Amino acid sequence: MPDQSSVFRNYIHFFNDLKMLYDRMDQRYDAVAEAYGFQCSGCTDNCCLTRFFHHTLIEFLYLRRGFADLDENIQNKIRSQATAVNKKVLQAEKNGKTPRVMCPLNADGLCLLYNYRPMICRLHGISHEFRHPVRGRMPGPGCHEFEANCGDHSYIEFNRTPFYQQMAQLERRVRETSGIRDRFKKTVAQMLADDLEKMI
Repeated sequence: MPDQSSVFRNYIHFFNDLKMLYDRMDQRYDAVAEAYGFQCSGCTDNCCLTRFFHHTLIEFLYLRRGFADLDENIQNKIRSQATAVNKKVLQAEKNGKTPRVMCPLNADGLCLLYNYRPMICRLHGISHEFRHPVRGRMPGPGCHEFEANCGDHSYIEFNRTPFYQQMAQLERRVRETSGIRDRFKKTVAQMLADDLEKMI
């Protein structure tokens, strides 16, 4: 069973590249949000209640790197909440309902691992576009709060394509180094509840 600290050391240069990519995402998002005059200050349609799937091994490892730095008592509390969230989601699906369960990292409206949060948590909220190689430009709406406050504003370009491409390139390098080929599709709650050793 690999030691967690040694696992993280093996990926430190990838973590540095991911952090720089995240910084570019944040800078572009903040610039566009400011141009709209939009500021996320929490709402009833909290995005932390939305079930987002994440698809990259590197983001899982980076999130768990941040998690490992938390106080052990906080880690245990989060792991317990993550397990409870996964059970509630499973039960909702069995009942044919759309799961709306708070992310286990949300504490009084704040993310406990804000600097380590995945890509979709950073990009969600404002109107955007993705340029598909076959389908062409694919526009996407902002969140409910954005549409309510800025929906009548002229669109300001927020093209996610370069970020997706750079993330894919980074993930390819991580996969080549790790030798892990299994597809990755997990929520934050699943990432936190799973044993790191079983994932790598």
